[in-house]
Amino acid sequence: MFVHVLKSKIHRVSVTEANLDYIGSITIDEDLIDAANLIVNERVSIVNNNNGERFDTYVIPGLRGSGVICMNGAAARKVQPGDIIIIMAFAMMELEEAKTYKPTIIFPDTTTNKLI
Repeated sequence: MFVHVLKSKIHRVSVTEANLDYIGSITIDEDLIDAANLIVNERVSIVNNNNGERFDTYVIPGLRGSGVICMNGAAARKVQPGDIIIIMAFAMMELEEAKTYKPTIIFPDTTTNKLI
């Protein structure tokens, strides 16, 4: 049996931009992508702590060290710059592996989105 488990989490970052005129996705600073063990084009779930919105999109790389968290396309309507969000990725694995798997969770500074 396979189960879905949390693989990666960026806990509480600030949205820096919302770009409605883009084809879709979330732009994330490459430092955060690396630290959270995410990969470009990976599906992620977003939770907006300010308004309760929950939605899925995919990762595109942002300028390394910039702190950028930009919601693109239609998802830009679900956030405002300054909103605090949580970004999560999940993996499917065998039940026995899932029991001992340890996800990568990072806690950036919410004012700069930089690693602490």
